[in-house]
Amino acid sequence: MMAQHVVFDELGGPEVLRIEEVELGEPGPGEVLLRVDALGLNRAEALFRSGGYYYQPTLPGSRIGYEAAGEVLAVGEGVTGFSVGDPVLTAGTGGMSTNGVYGDHLRLPADSLLRRPGDTDAATGAALWLSYSTAYGALVEKGGLRPGDTVLITAASSSVGVAAIQIARHLGAIPVAVTRSAAKRERLAQLGAAHVIALDEGGLPDQVAEVTGGRGAEIVFDPVSGPGLAEVARAVAPGGLLIVYGWLDPRPAPLPLNWTLRILGYGNLQVTGEPEVRRRVRHFLDAGLRAGTLAPVIDRTFAFEEIVEAHRHLESNSQIGKIVVTVRH
Repeated sequence: MMAQHVVFDELGGPEVLRIEEVELGEPGPGEVLLRVDALGLNRAEALFRSGGYYYQPTLPGSRIGYEAAGEVLAVGEGVTGFSVGDPVLTAGTGGMSTNGVYGDHLRLPADSLLRRPGDTDAATGAALWLSYSTAYGALVEKGGLRPGDTVLITAASSSVGVAAIQIARHLGAIPVAVTRSAAKRERLAQLGAAHVIALDEGGLPDQVAEVTGGRGAEIVFDPVSGPGLAEVARAVAPGGLLIVYGWLDPRPAPLPLNWTLRILGYGNLQVTGEPEVRRRVRHFLDAGLRAGTLAPVIDRTFAFEEIVEAHRHLESNSQIGKIVVTVRH
């Protein structure tokens, strides 16, 4: 069958993305043929497209994308975990150059798919896995987040930030959201932040001290790194944990010399790639979705043909939550 995939031939801005037709073929042994109904966009994909990711694309003709939701159309020999008609989502476990999921139909290894949790529709499913598994894996599996802990969440309006706010509240912790300006304060409070700190209203350590009674945060969850990490580290309570899960600022990251904190560099694929961790994430998401305490926030949807415009919006830093691309059939 013919399919449409998003590819790019050179590093650059959103404009390098293009849609091409490809012959897909039938699923081979261990593979699944998937009809894609929705895509979830991630900052990692913009970094990959522009050459700033931790691995580089294979050019020309690199595919792109981690996160898709759809329905199984056919299964190859030896596939036992999925049947035709199953609603599924991709777990983002493969290299994007060869297994990127921006497309209307995909042929993927069966072990890169998950059953879609609960009764979620495709758009919600596409907004779910990477954001919530990242926040869960870092805060719970590695961070040991406990009820009553204060967790400081920088870049809180991102899809991972929103997931971290909801997960903290679901577990009885106290989420403190950090945003660059006060413009997003009301919305972050509506999404469950116990406190919202705007960096245009004062220094981060002082504001954290004010909302924690001078103690600091037991866990700080940061995707930015860079020179500002030293300031972020000062907001950690003595003996607390600083989790760095990204490098939106690729410059060197100094740390205070008199630190009394622990630091963890977190890579989601290395954690949730473990089958037992993935099983726990799925049960955690199922429970939260049923209870209504976990609910992906979709900032805006675009059509598949608008993938360039969707990436421009991704890089605008104006969104709160997930950007989703829908695929018409």
